[in-house]
Amino acid sequence: MSFGDGQEPSDGFGGTGHTRTRLPEGGGDVYGGARRGGRSSSRSLITVVGVIVLLIAAIAFANRGGDDSSSTDGAGSQPEAASTAASGEKPVQAKAGGIPSGFAQDEVGAQSAAANYAVTLGSTGMFNKGTRHSIVDAIYTPPAATKLQGAMDQAYSADFLGKLGLDAEGRAPEGSTFVSRTVPVGTKVQQFSDSSAKVAVWYMGLIGMSGEGSTDPVSSTWKTWTFDLQWTDGDWKIASDAQTDGPAPVPGDDRAASSDEISKAIEEYGGFTYAR
Repeated sequence: MSFGDGQEPSDGFGGTGHTRTRLPEGGGDVYGGARRGGRSSSRSLITVVGVIVLLIAAIAFANRGGDDSSSTDGAGSQPEAASTAASGEKPVQAKAGGIPSGFAQDEVGAQSAAANYAVTLGSTGMFNKGTRHSIVDAIYTPPAATKLQGAMDQAYSADFLGKLGLDAEGRAPEGSTFVSRTVPVGTKVQQFSDSSAKVAVWYMGLIGMSGEGSTDPVSSTWKTWTFDLQWTDGDWKIASDAQTDGPAPVPGDDRAASSDEISKAIEEYGGFTYAR
């Protein structure tokens, strides 16, 4: 993660213009019995890094090279009345190393690729060096992957992982579950041609540590991840990417789950292959 999509990470909740104060309704578990209140300094760290931790220094580094993938022949697609309707197209034909691959060379395929790549880059796999290298090599163009690997290794330093409660290999302490997930809400084609596309993915991210001793409970963040894609070796690959805050909805009044409930949900509820 993406980990991810270097920009300095910013507050993942964006400017909603609303301030809420919620009083505790119970003690004990840092998750349970209380609605979410003010942000502590440690929790703010998690919110700040969010799912876009992988972009610290790395994305700016990748974008610094005169890549012209953003220049396309298409004028871009404008939302239509049925823009949220499913296309009905099969998203991919295969998976490589668990990562969806073989997207169609059209706007639907580019959107499906962007959504699935956002999920992959926002996964816990990005916090382990070996897995991260495999992910980056699989979904970025070769020039972009070459530029990103070293920068990402520096971003995911042992010191940084330690601040998240992880060891140098990206493992959570025994009895705890580290959560990092990207949940796409929608996609939008900004530019498109047969050889390149710019696709924005609006998503909610989950990040934090679930466990009895955790001081950084799993929280949500809202971002928009924009991918410059190139058609490379018969598939869409990422040439560069960037993230912006929001748009973030006003937080609801749902009761925060206990650490056990969060850990169980993460173990029992698998992810999706996203289709446009």
